[in-house]
Amino acid sequence: MENINPNSLERALSKTESDVDAALKAANLVVTSLKKLRVAINKGSLRELKKIIESIEQALSALKQQFENTKDGWNFDIDSYISSRDFPNEIAEIARSLGVKIIEQDERLYCYPFLIRILPSELAVQIDKTKEKRLRPSTLVNHLKTLQNKPVRFKPEAFLESLFMAYETLIKSRGKDQVGKSIVIPLLDIYRLLTLLPGQAKEYSRQEFARDVYLLDQSSVTITKKNLVLNLPASTGTKSTMNTIRVITQEGQEKKYYGISFTSL
Repeated sequence: MENINPNSLERALSKTESDVDAALKAANLVVTSLKKLRVAINKGSLRELKKIIESIEQALSALKQQFENTKDGWNFDIDSYISSRDFPNEIAEIARSLGVKIIEQDERLYCYPFLIRILPSELAVQIDKTKEKRLRPSTLVNHLKTLQNKPVRFKPEAFLESLFMAYETLIKSRGKDQVGKSIVIPLLDIYRLLTLLPGQAKEYSRQEFARDVYLLDQSSVTITKKNLVLNLPASTGTKSTMNTIRVITQEGQEKKYYGISFTSL
């Protein structure tokens, strides 16, 4: 990270961190001098008391000055920066330097298999459903890297059954005997049904749904409890962004999905 933007949050925090280290050294000198004073008092070394007290006064003055320098040095406009394009750009830049793939899509950052949403008003980011307040870019990216190394928390069987129940609900409007006939239903229709209740679309975004479809597609789970086989057929519909859901794959490529169908074994 040698080429960090001089106006970046990472650089500002790094500078203030150095200032705090200097303040800690000054504080340690105060503590050391106070310990010497206690020893002198304990021994009754009266000739040393005045000299030690003077050294403590000097150390306190130096600490106060260093703290003022630290406080004045932290003048970064956090609110404006987090709300601007600079923050996600810096996260992506740090990620590249650390070998972590982060791609922006639909106003969210995607770091397989996690979706990251920036919450400027809360000075936080949301990683899937978890809020994270550690916003130092290098710390955040390293945290994402650690999360990536853990097993993916995704239950393909449960998600498949949810998709099938929504699919079955929609397909039965054409007649009960149509279930299992490989009739294609747009995934967007499935998503709308899954998020029909007020506030559900906010709790479970279209991007999250697309990610889950991709994770299911990558799994070996394709057969429902009713012995119907999942299909995610391509269609001319994938040529239209409005009719598709999109996701960034583990390899960093965009993948589109259009429809879903189920076929009897």
